[in-house]
Amino acid sequence: MTSGPEVRDNSVEDRFELFVDGNLAGIAEYQDTASERAFVHTEVFSHYSGKGYARLLVDAALDNTRQQGFGVLPLCPMVRHIVESEPEYLALVPAWARGRFELPQ
Repeated sequence: MTSGPEVRDNSVEDRFELFVDGNLAGIAEYQDTASERAFVHTEVFSHYSGKGYARLLVDAALDNTRQQGFGVLPLCPMVRHIVESEPEYLALVPAWARGRFELPQ
């Protein structure tokens, strides 16, 4: 029996984990401050690449981050690309940080 992809927040490891059929398929690492979550590295393991899992992982991580009330600092290029392309996620980046990441104000 196979199961669909699932994203979990592993706060002990400071990362979101993507599981596909019960196997760890990717991670989105973060570092929290009092009010922001800095995404520092995203990786989907080679066996799972090219299947849209990176987008699913980052979307779930950003949605969870919004629900937890954190702002987003997109240090990771993959997270930055998605934040830049989606107004709902761009709104999560504090105004003071948008210039630093060359994001629209």
